[in-house]
Amino acid sequence: QVQLVESGGGLVQAGGSLRLSCAASGRTFSSYAMGWFRQAPGKERAFVAVISWRGGGGNTYYADSVKGRFTISRDNAKNTVYLQMNSLKPEDTAVYYCAAHRTPYYSTTHPGDFGSWGQGTQVTVSS
Repeated sequence: QVQLVESGGGLVQAGGSLRLSCAASGRTFSSYAMGWFRQAPGKERAFVAVISWRGGGGNTYYADSVKGRFTISRDNAKNTVYLQMNSLKPEDTAVYYCAAHRTPYYSTTHPGDFGSWGQGTQVTVSS
C-alpha cells in the first residue's frame, strides 16, 4: 500500500494556473503509474491524467477536456507527481485526487484500477 498526500489546491480566477503536488510513500513509487482524477459536486469521479511508470518512458494520457491545458509529470527521486493546470475554466472546479495504480508496470485510466488514493484537494475556478 502507498500513502498519498495532495497539496496545491485553491481559488483562482478563470484563465489562471495552479500546480497540484502529490507526495507518495510506502512502496516503490517509480514502478507504478500515477493518475489524477477529479470529482465535481453531484458527479462521479472522472479521469484527468495519467503518467506511466518510470520504465514506461513516463508516457502521459489526458482526458479530452484538459488536453493542451494540463500537464502531468513525476519526479521519482522525490516520490512526487504533479499536475500543472493552465487556462483554468469554471468547469474545472472540483476536488482533485491523486491515485496510484494497483498493478506495477500497467497504465490505465479507470478509477477502479487505482488502489491508493489521496485525501483530495479542492480547486475552485471563479468566472
